[in-house]
Amino acid sequence: MKRLISCDFIIVGAGSAGCVLAHRLSENPANSVLLLEAGKPDSHMKIHIPGGYTDLFRTEVDWAFYSEPQPFAENRSIFLPRGKTLGGSSSTNAMAYIRGHRNDFDVWEAAGNRGWDYQSVLPHFKKSEHNETIRNEYHGQNGLLNVSNLAFVTPYGPAFIEACAQTGIPKTDDFNGAQQEGAGFFQFTIKNGRRHSTATAFIKTAINRPNLTIITQARTTKILLANDQATGVECLVKGTLQTFKANKEIIVSAGAFASPQLLMLSGIGATDDLRPHGIEVKHRLEGVGKNLHDHLFYPVSMLSKQAVGKNHVLKPLNMLGALLTYLTAKKGVLTTGPLEANAFVKTTPEAVQPDLQLHMTPVQIGDKYGIDIYDLSNYPTDRDGFIVLPTLLQPQSRGYVKLRSANPTDAPVIQPLFLSQEADLQLLVKGGKIAQEILQQQALDGLRDRLHFPLPKISDDEWANHIRRSFETVYHPVGTCKMGSDELSVVNERLQVHGIEGLRIADASIMPRVVSGNTNAACIMIGEKAADMILADYANS
Repeated sequence: MKRLISCDFIIVGAGSAGCVLAHRLSENPANSVLLLEAGKPDSHMKIHIPGGYTDLFRTEVDWAFYSEPQPFAENRSIFLPRGKTLGGSSSTNAMAYIRGHRNDFDVWEAAGNRGWDYQSVLPHFKKSEHNETIRNEYHGQNGLLNVSNLAFVTPYGPAFIEACAQTGIPKTDDFNGAQQEGAGFFQFTIKNGRRHSTATAFIKTAINRPNLTIITQARTTKILLANDQATGVECLVKGTLQTFKANKEIIVSAGAFASPQLLMLSGIGATDDLRPHGIEVKHRLEGVGKNLHDHLFYPVSMLSKQAVGKNHVLKPLNMLGALLTYLTAKKGVLTTGPLEANAFVKTTPEAVQPDLQLHMTPVQIGDKYGIDIYDLSNYPTDRDGFIVLPTLLQPQSRGYVKLRSANPTDAPVIQPLFLSQEADLQLLVKGGKIAQEILQQQALDGLRDRLHFPLPKISDDEWANHIRRSFETVYHPVGTCKMGSDELSVVNERLQVHGIEGLRIADASIMPRVVSGNTNAACIMIGEKAADMILADYANS
């Protein structure tokens, strides 16, 4: 049975941007706001324990997508987790707070997206942020999102940073400040030892507002259009089809896979992508689902002489002890996610910005290809060590998202075509050599037993084979509804879908080019900026 609910604004997707939008739009009591989330509430206990990160994959809070077989990576299908709960991927990610390089946003504006340069977006980053430790002109202290330093650090983190310095990489205590380049510790969206997702920061502080309605287990299946005007949505709410009408706007914040899928299911997209599935083309937009790209990384690992990392914690008795410490005192290893230290580096001195990121995590995964790295039972517990993960910041390879069928409950076809551009592979090879150089520095002499995955002194062809067999994504898919004015753009600089009234997109899919670093902070910024633009557009209505 269909039921009609009318409101001013409908937000599809309670992820990183969607939660921000729901909070900001409902701050004005004159606005009625409906937030639709396909997943359940964020009640899964391990969402809120930072150390529970890997236990969230392939559970009810994860869409658990897979790519199509990758022709440039031994036909592997790559696991692509996405958050399916209030907070979206901010409830399931590694919690790293990295904004990207200032040049990323200047490039967006140079492509014709006025108002998206670094100086214009910086206030939106600051508006969200409450930084516990950094107080300067680049950071905010009055925002709803808590950003903090690590409460638990292994000996590997400081040694890694010192080893980076010994190779000429400068130290930094702020990747989001005056300069991104350098080595230092991550900051995280953690508060008092608990994950601080956008659901916690933005929804739970607004949940009692009478003008905000939140419906979970609500899968939006179609945007309703009348004469190039978005009027409402159809949605399966716990299996029952319902219709919701928007008096002002619909904002799609479903992510880089689901946002283009929803547009295509609604008849918005390329003719060749819709007609094979019997979908009427209501509005032709060739760029829907195109321009898919993501960060890639792979392991370069060292074994340690000492049990000072996290491998030994994975032993059942040690894990039980860590859990008791966490539950009773909010201290210890479970107050942190998988990441610890980090470096942004340039492979050529003349580069405008870093082209590689080196994630460092204080655990080693062994030396076998093809293991499920998301299953902690696969990790060695008899030998500690750590991994450096060379990360491709600006991939040239591009793929696409298409419909698998006209059934909205079918997962989309996700074909990223990873490593289809040879330059991506060659840059990752350089990254591996840099990582091994760091691992052999004097600062690690007291910890290092040996390098073991891959072995040192391998050929470039062996590096390439190691990368093809071991890389994963950093779970930063972007670009599939990109912002711009060219023939493949989907939204304009105000995030309005080209040619359709009353419809915007605000999530990672609008990024013309991925930011240089972990994407969650940028998605939150997009939510803040979108909310400001929407409120400005309706200020006198």
